[in-house]
Amino acid sequence: MQHFKFYQKEDVLSLTKIRRFETKLGERVHTSHSAAEFEAAIKNPEVKFVLFGIPEDLGVRGNDGVGGADSAWIPFLFSFLNTQSNDFLEGSEILVAGHFDFGDLKYLIEQNASSFDEKKDAYRHAVQTIDEEVEKLTKTITQAQKIPVAIGGGHNNAYPLIKGAAKGWHKAGVLQLAQLNVVNLDAHTDFRPAEGRHSGNPFRYAEEDGYLQKYCVVGVQENYLPQNVWTDFVNNPFLDMVTFEDIFLHEKRNFIQAVGHAISFTDDNLIGVELDLDIVENTLTSAQTPSGISSVHARQYINMVAAQAKPAYLHIAEGASQLTDGRKSETTGKLISYLVSDFIKAFAH
Repeated sequence: MQHFKFYQKEDVLSLTKIRRFETKLGERVHTSHSAAEFEAAIKNPEVKFVLFGIPEDLGVRGNDGVGGADSAWIPFLFSFLNTQSNDFLEGSEILVAGHFDFGDLKYLIEQNASSFDEKKDAYRHAVQTIDEEVEKLTKTITQAQKIPVAIGGGHNNAYPLIKGAAKGWHKAGVLQLAQLNVVNLDAHTDFRPAEGRHSGNPFRYAEEDGYLQKYCVVGVQENYLPQNVWTDFVNNPFLDMVTFEDIFLHEKRNFIQAVGHAISFTDDNLIGVELDLDIVENTLTSAQTPSGISSVHARQYINMVAAQAKPAYLHIAEGASQLTDGRKSETTGKLISYLVSDFIKAFAH
């Protein structure tokens, strides 16, 4: 994993605002400053969750999206580490591993690719390198029977997370087959054709490669559902969705019932827990929406799935604090922090 930067305790504390009479998560979490130390740290029985960042936007750019999905990791980490350590969330169950830095790949593409199509092809090719390294780290974590908590980055990273977690939990003896189910709260299925790796097709690749068994998406916007993908879902009993319109316009199910349906559809196996922030109304992403779910819905989803299902990992994708077109948000990192703490609290109890 040549692109992974392990964090030392000083790195974490540099982002933590120490205050008298209070204790912050940054003072409690575990760290490991090298690959060798990391291997030992994930064997610590106190550690249950391993947190890491994948701040990249190559997969989004390879999907014709607006760059900037690489900008949410540090704002998230700052907010998360400054969360209070208390009886609700103490912090010593978390190992903050570090983050990937694929800046060299991006630089090479920006310097050498001349046309738009050449850049797009190069981004998709570079995603394969990201896949290999994210898969390796995820497999190492799950083989030690810890829960990976990955903060993206584009939704392309769902594929190596599924693949790595399926292999790791299988190697640990928890799964008979290296296959996972996945629940995804998303405005899109991200099940586009296998045309080269990008943020719009991670679940297609995972399914075709045999690592994704059942897949259920909650909140799909009908306006952004390609007909060929809809046909695939209708004809495959292992794929399911509840559209945004069926929940909020036609009221066939309320939101809690829709999430409950997704959990029951996938409850025969460990599940990857996916959340694409482009479904949350007015949250900064490449595909930001003026009509989506609320941040409270997102938190309810995370809480329900963590408490009622059997999570294999958590992945929060596509959030940005600044996009390449100039749009900014001061709150994306804090929203992700709420979601991660909700997951850990619900899972732990």
